[in-house]
Amino acid sequence: MKPKRLLIGGLGTVVLLSSFSMLGVFEQKVDYNTQIKPILNKQCIACHGGVKKTAGFSLLFRHEALAPTKSGKPAIVPGDADASEMIRRLTLDDPEERMPLDGPPLSEDEIQLLRDWVDQGAEWGDHWAYTPVEKPEVPRPGSFWDQLGSVIPGLAESDETAWAKNEIDYFVLDGLRTVRDTTADAQLAKTLRPSAEASRATLLRRVSLDLTGLPPTPEQVSAFVNDTSPDAYEKQVDRLLASSAYGEKWAGMWLDLARYADTKGYERDPGRQIWRYRDWLIKAFNDDKPYNLFLTEQLAGDLMPNRDPLTGLPPDDQLVATGFHRNTMNNDEGGTQDEEFRVAAVIDRVNTTWDVFGGTTFACVQCHSHPYDPFTHEEYYKYMAFFNNTRDEDVTTDTPTLRFYKDKDSVRVQELYSWMGRLAPPGQTAQQRQFLRTLEPKFNSHALDQYQKASLLDAKFFGILHEGSGRLPNVTLTGQNRLLIAWSNETPGATLTIRRDSLNGPVLVSLPVPAPARDTVQIFPIPEVAGRHNLFFRLDNPKGGNKWVSIKWIAFQRAMPGQSAHRLGAVEMEYALLLNKRPQSTPILLDGTGDLARPTQVFDRGNWLVKTKRVQPDVPKSILPLSPDLPRNRLGLARWMTDRKHPLTARVAVNRFWEQLFGTGLVETVEDLGTQGSTPTHRALLDYLAAEFMETDGWRIKKMLRRMVLSATYRQQSAAPAALVTADPTNKYLARGPRVRLAAEQVRDQALAVSGLLNPKMYGPSVMPPQPDGIWQSPYNGESWKLSDATDRNRRALYTYWKRTAPYPSMITFDSPSREFCQVRRLRTNTPLQALVTLNDPVYVEAARTLADCVREQARTPEEQIKAAFRRVALREIEPRKLAVLLRLYRNTEQHYRQHPDEAQQLMGFEQASPALAALTVTTNTVLNLDEVITKE
Repeated sequence: MKPKRLLIGGLGTVVLLSSFSMLGVFEQKVDYNTQIKPILNKQCIACHGGVKKTAGFSLLFRHEALAPTKSGKPAIVPGDADASEMIRRLTLDDPEERMPLDGPPLSEDEIQLLRDWVDQGAEWGDHWAYTPVEKPEVPRPGSFWDQLGSVIPGLAESDETAWAKNEIDYFVLDGLRTVRDTTADAQLAKTLRPSAEASRATLLRRVSLDLTGLPPTPEQVSAFVNDTSPDAYEKQVDRLLASSAYGEKWAGMWLDLARYADTKGYERDPGRQIWRYRDWLIKAFNDDKPYNLFLTEQLAGDLMPNRDPLTGLPPDDQLVATGFHRNTMNNDEGGTQDEEFRVAAVIDRVNTTWDVFGGTTFACVQCHSHPYDPFTHEEYYKYMAFFNNTRDEDVTTDTPTLRFYKDKDSVRVQELYSWMGRLAPPGQTAQQRQFLRTLEPKFNSHALDQYQKASLLDAKFFGILHEGSGRLPNVTLTGQNRLLIAWSNETPGATLTIRRDSLNGPVLVSLPVPAPARDTVQIFPIPEVAGRHNLFFRLDNPKGGNKWVSIKWIAFQRAMPGQSAHRLGAVEMEYALLLNKRPQSTPILLDGTGDLARPTQVFDRGNWLVKTKRVQPDVPKSILPLSPDLPRNRLGLARWMTDRKHPLTARVAVNRFWEQLFGTGLVETVEDLGTQGSTPTHRALLDYLAAEFMETDGWRIKKMLRRMVLSATYRQQSAAPAALVTADPTNKYLARGPRVRLAAEQVRDQALAVSGLLNPKMYGPSVMPPQPDGIWQSPYNGESWKLSDATDRNRRALYTYWKRTAPYPSMITFDSPSREFCQVRRLRTNTPLQALVTLNDPVYVEAARTLADCVREQARTPEEQIKAAFRRVALREIEPRKLAVLLRLYRNTEQHYRQHPDEAQQLMGFEQASPALAALTVTTNTVLNLDEVITKE
């Protein structure tokens, strides 16, 4: 009977394959994305793309490729390769006419592919990443290919099926089987099998480092090893996801994307108080804020509809979230133009938004249409229009900021809000409510022009001398009868007169200038005037000589209800007092309206000084049209980006999470999913995870990470046979577990954690742990590195003060970025400097000393002490060979220190240091420096 079944199975296969042939399933249809687009990008599009359209021929879009060229005829005739000029020019022998010009000819195979493509209709195709995410079927056992396993050996592997833990593994198995069944490499086909699960200690260390950035304790490892329940690993994963350290680890990852730093960058690189944004990130990750809301609050938290009834603003945490785009650099250097660097900041926001959430190289569209992807030059500026109205203007004060009143001042603010509430409904005092918290809207001093005996002092604040003047153009005065001004003055007797429409126009108001005054905020009644006017400021300061009166900002508001039009009431006087306070603050985004709204124009070739066509906010049509129901602002943009039909947002997020766990994304170029990026190793898996992230997980990051780390794919041991490593050196087929060097922050945090020095304190201003002298070279401002106290200096690395022009040196050595701009992916290097850091940096030496003290109390002999240290750090028993090497190091070092006790004292930092303890410190320091310790295996 067995031969009969085989015959029937074989006949069934023949019939099935014949049916496929008749239906055209196996017809050689040329695929534009995988076969044609790579040839065009490599050989043609440099001359016939978004940058150049030589001879009027472009291959960027189908309508351009089929349009008539300068000759009046199209270069491609769909369905007729013989009539297509492009095909003819590819096959010529004359180097003056043959294409590519000045390059080697295309191969015969490439030309034939292009010919077949044209004959088949020259169909275009959207790049896979720009097509909507469609959830693929999970390739479960019992699928078509598994049913053929009895006929086609090797397609069904019951042992592999039992290996799988969840859907991820079925996709990975499907990929492994496909490669085995299609490869001509016998060695690859033989070795490409899933690896066994890692040991429990290794697995717990891996998942702990991945989810929390910290290693587990020996006690946690022991508990896991001895837990025989079937869900033991799941319980560990859930414990780690619930840990507060989880938020710290993933916030640390996001800080690179947000180009977070504690300084503003550029020349003198002064400090910036924006640590509240970092704390918001930690809380957002720990609270498992849905990713779509996480994105929206960072891009448009200031535009969210839920408003605080007291302040008229969104809740503080949503405003703080907009610090994501206030991490752009400011240039305070004298002589710079604020507008130039404001534009630079806006452009950086556009590019960063696409880098972080879109995984696409949109930045080059600033100067020209994209040479490879379907984005036009004009679309860049339509997109920029979403960001162009933000109120920050590269001013020294970092305004707008959210002000945090404390103690008695906080009470007074609440009393003032209550007072306003008794006077009128909140809407009638909305200006004052917002201004009290944000000092917006206002005109910054660089808005004045037409200087006479006046200047923008140090490129910062408007300064005016006796009989000097300046103009504030286009101010709407309708309904505004209060003028607010922040100014400084040294000499008494000065008067500032403001006139309408000309230096000799009607007087709006004459203001006595206070003296002495430094950044003093004053409120003055002004008469009501309708319409929009140019305001001219003239100073009379006969006693001032060459002393400047400087103006920081100017604002116009409506008097509070119930207050006299001609003088300030008690409520407004209290309001002015609070405006003069100097509370803590953090930079936020706010949009300008009315007089402060800006038009957006296309920059000719990206030059901000050469503005052309005016454009309105819009998005690239090739991705997804913007729904007419959405507002044309950053909130509408965020909702467009998190639409279920948007092809990029979920794919990019999931790919980034995968890269953080496995070391390499399913698309290796995490920063570029476009046509020039890497091809996905597991396209179906990426789309499945993206769909699950949006639909099943509700954009919850913890659910997605849990799915990934519970997979058998993640749990595999990283050790692999040499044949497997040779056959798949980069592990793109996922037949073994990840083996990746720890990030810079993790290397430091681990040393502190295993030695018992780590301070778990969370949140607050950044701290300054030990670093060598002379790292900071701070011109003009004299800032210096001030060592934090004994506990703060041992906090987690993400709390370390980050100066852009001089980042913390040990972080830089381990490949962390300077964060001047968004860093999507850290490239790993291997340099002797890294070993020098872990062997000599004071942080690691102190950790080694503390660890030596700890193990000396646990064991008596050097051998047992070294075993204990290795067990505490590597979380497993040491091999005899390694123990022998470390023991020899200990004995040689102890002998040296007995002969040179002064060196032992220098290492240990105290007199009468024991040579034995010093030698043990050197040994524990070596343990901390082992490759397997600074690597996630």
